[in-house]
Amino acid sequence: MPKNKGKGGKNRRRGKNEGEEKRELIFKEDGQEYAQVIRMLGNGRLDAQCIDGVKRLCHIRGKMRKKVWVSTGDIILVGLRDFQDEKADVILKYNADEARSLKAYGELPDNIRVNETETFNEEENENDAFFDFEDIENVIEEI
Repeated sequence: MPKNKGKGGKNRRRGKNEGEEKRELIFKEDGQEYAQVIRMLGNGRLDAQCIDGVKRLCHIRGKMRKKVWVSTGDIILVGLRDFQDEKADVILKYNADEARSLKAYGELPDNIRVNETETFNEEENENDAFFDFEDIENVIEEI
């Protein structure tokens, strides 16, 4: 049997929280755009609604792949491709505090909801799945 010469395995590396300290807020440059994650597709890809109104298929870069967990509703910074307008690459994920400060600086529009699973551009219809039981009882009494 081989001897263990290292200092531990995957669980030891997983225990470190390196990204928790405050970092400087990074704004977009030309060739980049802010976006909100609509849906995770797997295999390091996701659908994102960009601020310029275009829905793009985004690829999570290798440096972020198993270190930064991106989920639905997150605000991300994507790098646009010159040769494919419908595809982009995820450069950075903003945490909730950074996204709120971006919104305060006017970089993000007001219709984006920060730190919620519901994404923007979803129309809320109040009558979708809402039943008022008093109305049902009134209808039954009328019959």
